[in-house]
Amino acid sequence: MVSVPREADTIVIGGGTAGAVVAGLLAEQSDERVLVLEAGPDFGPFGGGQWPADLLDARALGYTHDWRYASGDTYAGRIVNFERAKVIGGCSAHNGCAAIWGSRVDYDGWAEIGLDGWSAADLLPVFARANDRLRVRQYGPTEITPFQQACLDAAPAAGIPLTDDLNDFDEDQGMAPSPVNIVAGTRWNTAFAYLDPVRSRPNLTIEGNCSVDRLVIRQGRVAAVRYIGPDGSGEVAATRFVVAGGTYGSPAVLLRSGIGNPAELRELGIEPAIPLAGVGKNLHDHSSVRLVFAGTPRLEAAMKAFGADHWMPEEQTIAKIRSRLYPQSEPGFDLHLYPVGGPDSSTDSGWRWYFPIACMTPRSRGAVCLRSADPRQEPMIEHAYISDADGHDRALLVDGVRIGRELAAQPALTGLLGDEHAPGPSLVDDSAIERWIDDAIEHYYHPVGTCAMGLETDPAAVTNARGRIHGLDNAYVADCSIMPVIPRANTNIPAVVVGERIAGWLLSAG
Repeated sequence: MVSVPREADTIVIGGGTAGAVVAGLLAEQSDERVLVLEAGPDFGPFGGGQWPADLLDARALGYTHDWRYASGDTYAGRIVNFERAKVIGGCSAHNGCAAIWGSRVDYDGWAEIGLDGWSAADLLPVFARANDRLRVRQYGPTEITPFQQACLDAAPAAGIPLTDDLNDFDEDQGMAPSPVNIVAGTRWNTAFAYLDPVRSRPNLTIEGNCSVDRLVIRQGRVAAVRYIGPDGSGEVAATRFVVAGGTYGSPAVLLRSGIGNPAELRELGIEPAIPLAGVGKNLHDHSSVRLVFAGTPRLEAAMKAFGADHWMPEEQTIAKIRSRLYPQSEPGFDLHLYPVGGPDSSTDSGWRWYFPIACMTPRSRGAVCLRSADPRQEPMIEHAYISDADGHDRALLVDGVRIGRELAAQPALTGLLGDEHAPGPSLVDDSAIERWIDDAIEHYYHPVGTCAMGLETDPAAVTNARGRIHGLDNAYVADCSIMPVIPRANTNIPAVVVGERIAGWLLSAG
């Protein structure tokens, strides 16, 4: 039986990637009573024997604890799935462990719109701290699989230079093995990094399998949260509330609480409490497509021989690329290419080889909306990929496909890769590739933006630069939903940085 406390000082709603960071730091550096309400299970500390194998094994993405979100977007009769972890530690417990930071222009862009404390210079020490906590490391030369090494060998001839540091904020191009938060083959998630050191403290309580319906707002302040647990529903009172349900979950909690567009809330039978039209809007991600190739007996033999003596992750290298569309006078880059290769029992050959290409500067925007006021019903997720009016995102992916083909055509790879299965060699002109992209578009697991930070005068803003929800003095959001514009990075470490940043400001405020 779950025995949820009746009150706390701070309630953290969601023990995911950023929520675990906030809760752990508050419990570690203060005496306030911190309660974490996590919709998924809490498997306890690392080494306790309770964690499922797929969530620990960093060779491939975890799959057993997922929200099973499905898109409202339909492309060529298919639904796009949006995997999000439903477990303590959140997506840091099932992702690819790429510890990528982004570009200086990303965070300086946030500062330029008035978000003090979010410039690249402000965040560099926070990124370093996050890396230390997550035990981020580099792959050693003997750990790189033959497929990944061949991709590195091919890159310079394809116009992609090699780099020693993918996290150099000022380097605009380069391919290298990704830094990773992997410890002896284990995906080192934020629950291990931030919660395990304080689990024994009396001021921290973690309740798994407890979903939050809404914030209870009384007389202009949040007074409590309404939750649904294994033994029924209830309310918990607190002084301060931190919503950390993720880019899909956080806006849903706010909307059910009456925080959002008043007209849209009334249509669902929800009484408006705080008019914030931006809640759920500004949803975006790095849209992507996959170039798929056949393997060869030579490649498969090399991988089998390597796998006999080595741990063999399917993802290891990332290339950050400036497309032919990118303004040459501007710093930054606009594409990721990350080779994926390894065993796959779902294919006829038993292997898979592909180059995902991701648009790192997307202009398309979608939304997260409620289907009803029922917290048991999942939200409607409309990413609206490649829908931007000027066609930027689609054109960028077309160029990415061409760059991926150039990489595959280099001598280091031609003897290892077989035929191009997708999009297929017959698709040559831009219009044909565009039609294929329309059918093949998918996500890069990095949704952001639905509770965006911004000045109080910005009608699209949901929180201020400290994560506080506009119109409330004791409620905050701390996850990737507050990012106004997506960084050019896998959002694993940026999410940790958000948690670190908000926790630091909460501790300073007392």
